[in-house]
Amino acid sequence: MKNSLQFSDTVHIISYIAVYQNTDRLSSKDIAESVQTNPTNVRKIMGNLRNAGLIKTTNGRADPSIARSVYEISFYDIYQSLDNKELFHVDTNTEPKCVVGGNIQEILQDEYAILQATVEEKMKQISLGSVLHQLAASETKKRQENQDIVAKFL
Repeated sequence: MKNSLQFSDTVHIISYIAVYQNTDRLSSKDIAESVQTNPTNVRKIMGNLRNAGLIKTTNGRADPSIARSVYEISFYDIYQSLDNKELFHVDTNTEPKCVVGGNIQEILQDEYAILQATVEEKMKQISLGSVLHQLAASETKKRQENQDIVAKFL
């Protein structure tokens, strides 16, 4: 029963690109170290972000950039770049002869559809820029020496 980390990793990667844009710290290896994943996974996620029009990349060069203002990129935009866009999954392996197992899937499908729509609507209200502002404020409180890295988001 492991929750997917794909959305979290995708937000992490696009945030990393925004923070370190125009530096020499944008290789998939550098980004992978921050996310604690492998460079192949980073390149896959970056490909999805590129295909969604959220970042720009150049083959053979480690210089991805944000395609538009971080305040114009919503969590919903980022979410739409994902391979799997289902937040909630119904366990289809239940006992059909059981009172609960024979009925719960259909009920949960309906309820999960409502939840999915509600979460997607909220995602449209959260910008990458607002998250980066919070990140910058948090980093400045923790480590003043990094203020110049995050200053553009304060």
